[in-house]
Amino acid sequence: MSTVEPYDPEPFDRHDPLIAGLGALATGAPAGLLDRVAARWVRVDAAIGGVYVAMTDQGIAYLRAGQDQEQFVASFRSRFARPLLPGGGAPPALERALRTGRTTGIRLDLRGLRPFEEAVLRAAAAIPRGEIRPYAWIAERIGRPKAIRAVGTALGKNPVPLLIPCHRVTRSDGQIGQYVFGAPAKERLLRMEDVNLEEVGTLAAKNVYYVGSDTTGVVCFPSCRDARRITPAHWHGFRNLAQAESAGYRPCRHCRPGVGVS
Repeated sequence: MSTVEPYDPEPFDRHDPLIAGLGALATGAPAGLLDRVAARWVRVDAAIGGVYVAMTDQGIAYLRAGQDQEQFVASFRSRFARPLLPGGGAPPALERALRTGRTTGIRLDLRGLRPFEEAVLRAAAAIPRGEIRPYAWIAERIGRPKAIRAVGTALGKNPVPLLIPCHRVTRSDGQIGQYVFGAPAKERLLRMEDVNLEEVGTLAAKNVYYVGSDTTGVVCFPSCRDARRITPAHWHGFRNLAQAESAGYRPCRHCRPGVGVS
């Protein structure tokens, strides 16, 4: 009487790539996979109050004020189409940056931005604390001098306000302009950074958008740290950079003025 040997799939399975691949699915997920797929949110106290922040494995990806947790999660998912999970405590560097406006050591995740938008935001990130630049300065710096309106649109889409300080970009006529969190929040932030908004407005009303020192021969934006050291006896105002240059002044290497009101 013959016997039937039980089927042993092992000799065949090890050579079948399909079966081997299916078998691999039963193994545990790679370490860190969840953090590569989902972002995590935290709530942090900032200079303008509590804000919600979303973090990915690449850095800070999204920040919003004036929303509750449910609204923040919904707005994040609408914009980024990825899961958002509770993240526990905020990194100390993030808390410090949102209190002081100094972002040293903060990684940002700017994936998903168009090249123009990213260029605008990186230019805005170069504006020092306590100083302001006009929208036209951003357009000039990124090589798109006629795209002033588009610059404003890109700043309005800033995913990480406060960390990329788009509040430091203002109108050329001395008005502070729009802001993703509203004009009052923008004014509050600038005043906290000791920007003299009254002086900027007064000078603009006199068609003065650049100031120079006759001792150094340098011309600056009025909010530049070098401009604030000019004594009244050596202070001169100019409508535009061409006027200053024709008077023998050279642009400041710190604030790098290059555009103005003509």
